[in-house]
Amino acid sequence: MPARPWNATDSTAAGHRMQRWIDRFLTYLRTERRYSDHTASSYARDLAALLQFCNGQQLTAWPQLDGQHVRLFAARQHARGLSPRSIQRLLSSVRSFCRFLMREEVLKSNPGQDIRAPRAARRLPRTLDTDQMARLLAFEADTALATRDKAIMELLYSSGLRLQELVSLNLGDVDFADRTVRVTGKGNKGRILPVGRVALKALKTWLNERGALPGAGTQALFIGTGRGAQRLGARAVQKRVQAWSRMQHLGVKTHPHLFRHSFATHLLESSGNLRGVQELLGHANIATTQIYTHLDFQHLARIYDASHPRARRKRPAAK
Repeated sequence: MPARPWNATDSTAAGHRMQRWIDRFLTYLRTERRYSDHTASSYARDLAALLQFCNGQQLTAWPQLDGQHVRLFAARQHARGLSPRSIQRLLSSVRSFCRFLMREEVLKSNPGQDIRAPRAARRLPRTLDTDQMARLLAFEADTALATRDKAIMELLYSSGLRLQELVSLNLGDVDFADRTVRVTGKGNKGRILPVGRVALKALKTWLNERGALPGAGTQALFIGTGRGAQRLGARAVQKRVQAWSRMQHLGVKTHPHLFRHSFATHLLESSGNLRGVQELLGHANIATTQIYTHLDFQHLARIYDASHPRARRKRPAAK
């Protein structure tokens, strides 16, 4: 007996059945995983696109979805102009949904497990050049607030701290004798960083002002300057950096992480020491640091020619 041809009724019924599993997954994200409505909505959009694709492929149940389908789904999204980064997110949603279906014993394996998006071009981090950084930091610290802000920004630029590392600092973390600061980075890993002369001077001036503030009794290095103020939070630092960027007429959207990007770029341009910059930034993988290699090829070639024993040109023999 020949198979009954596919029709719109089959498509609608299958779509409803498959949609119910998506709805269960979204409920799972909101209730068990405690995902925000915004995140759950992103999953819903991605899975709606997947369901539409499945309908076009005449799939009537999730177990029919295989790796070839997922690969074709990703390829079609790419052909429609979706960026590699967006396809990565889309495939992540598919894999998460399929893991849920495996947990519910609907699927035996994850068809999206080995499917990868096209490689996205790594965007170079935006930085301030040395003139812009000098202009941003060239203000008179004539109040407790300005003194604190100057110390914060000088330290960010001097030592390449992450924002969370900065706001977590305590008074005892700065060693003025050794000119170092001890920070705790990602993965609760500590490292000791050098602090430049200008940043040390700004910190000493801040500590003199800090002693007279209401919140001086706390161990936090950076505190608010108002009544009853305690440890300064990350959002407060972001606002102060933006405020100084406007007051100094920088004309560039400025945020605390921009100091870290600038620190790494300027140091690498001057030294060419990628491994050293990696250690200062606290990167576990040197590939993360390589994004800062803005050095032109000729400069790299000069370093190679001057440093590698097999690259050095022999001097011509004396005649």
